Amino acid sequence: MQTTVVQLARYTVIRGFTLLITVVIGVYMTVLIANMGGYVDQIRKAEIREEIAIRIMNDPAMRMRSPEDRLRIIEEQVRLAERRLGLDQPFLVRSAYFLQNALTLRLGFAQLMSSDSGSRQVRWILIERLPTTILLFATADLLIFFVSVLIALMLSRRYGSWLDRAFVVLSPLSAAPAWFYGLFLIVIFAGWLRVLPFGGLVDAPPPPTFPEYALSVLKHMILPASALFISSIFISVYSWRTFFLIYSSEDYVELAKAKGLSGRAIEYRYILRPTLPPIVTNFMLTVISLWMGAPILESVFNWPGMGRALYQAIGLFDTPVIVGATVIFAYLLAITVFVLDIIYAILDPRVRVGEGGQA
Repeated sequence: MQTTVVQLARYTVIRGFTLLITVVIGVYMTVLIANMGGYVDQIRKAEIREEIAIRIMNDPAMRMRSPEDRLRIIEEQVRLAERRLGLDQPFLVRSAYFLQNALTLRLGFAQLMSSDSGSRQVRWILIERLPTTILLFATADLLIFFVSVLIALMLSRRYGSWLDRAFVVLSPLSAAPAWFYGLFLIVIFAGWLRVLPFGGLVDAPPPPTFPEYALSVLKHMILPASALFISSIFISVYSWRTFFLIYSSEDYVELAKAKGLSGRAIEYRYILRPTLPPIVTNFMLTVISLWMGAPILESVFNWPGMGRALYQAIGLFDTPVIVGATVIFAYLLAITVFVLDIIYAILDPRVRVGEGGQA
């Protein structure tokens, strides 16, 4: 037992270190892309020079000076402003500082965006939006998982029925992203039937009591959660139903039936438990794909989450917010993969977590 724990701990450390390296590379690439290889620094320098020049030219006291004096003062103030912002350093050096600050979540101040409380710190802009993103996607992910398992088990017992064939036929519908179904849901339930809101997090003005506020949030969450559910349910049921069918045809399942075990006991002990590793893997990959679609989905439903903040930052070219949101998403994806590795090592005894940590 102690040897197994040590092997699992070693496997955990190795996988965590590997994922950390992946996150560092991804974040650094984001820093380079968001700054356009240093071109954004040139734009910022030009903006600083223009702002200082306009201020100097509009100062009545400066108008009395000679053009050479005004130019010298402008250059001095530009040099001081660039030094204060670190723009006097080469971009490669600045990118290393960007990477260090991003990985430690010292994200600085946004250029144009602000949080709901009025703060310009990127940290608070993202922290205020992270809970709503987790609320939406965690709810949809849990709903997808449990409903898919139940339906897949039912279809494995009714192989070849009309319902089974229906899910096989409808499985290609999961190829479309969640925001695609979201547009149709908005048109039908918000625009046509007018039974659900178009988007947002809560009614305006917000309800005064907590129960009313929670019900309002739940009402606004129905359409985006339904879009996530529809985009994943058919392929999940089809895949997991296939796993259940494969394991239900094994010899040990037939032996359990011959021993007179109940159908529920057979499903739990001999079908569901062996299929948990591939099911968990499939589910975690679904979660990752849903995370990746968060910016567009949250923008479609005007859901005030991190995805929408990232979408707005891209439109405004607010580099600190872009880098900060990407770092948070990178950490979320890395944590998802890390949890998958650990769960897989625990669930599947065939996974070797000892020497080399190789499956």
